[in-house]
Amino acid sequence: MIEISSWIIVALLLIRFIPKKKIREAHVAFLFKQAITWLFGLLVVEKDNINYPYRLFFRKTVKSNFTFEYFVYPALSALFNTYYPEKRSTYIKALYYLFHTSLITVFEVLILKYTRLIRYERWTWYWSFITIWITYYVSHLYQRWFFNNKIH
Repeated sequence: MIEISSWIIVALLLIRFIPKKKIREAHVAFLFKQAITWLFGLLVVEKDNINYPYRLFFRKTVKSNFTFEYFVYPALSALFNTYYPEKRSTYIKALYYLFHTSLITVFEVLILKYTRLIRYERWTWYWSFITIWITYYVSHLYQRWFFNNKIH
């Protein structure tokens, strides 16, 4: 139920909050994040750092969580990049990163604590926080490069 709800809620967020004039930029952010999170998500799972005991999709073929790695996280990255405060101060940009990274990390910890969807083996919440922050940063750099914008 949580995974199905995630698909619906995130799809509605994309429809509601990605302006038509920014669909192309959001799509690039989505695809880039999909590539890096799918790769690193598989690596973390195959190294037995995280375990996903229940998965809605591809239960017999891949150990990673398809919903999070392939849809939810890339979609949140599309939203992150669409509304990134490019012309604001470094302080505001840091708060923006902190907010988005913390939001995902808090949801992950809640899912860890109250469901059987994820289990940390050799992993902690701060590794999630750090890797999410880094992938957001790399995603933003790629976005600026792809659209040939100056990186601040």
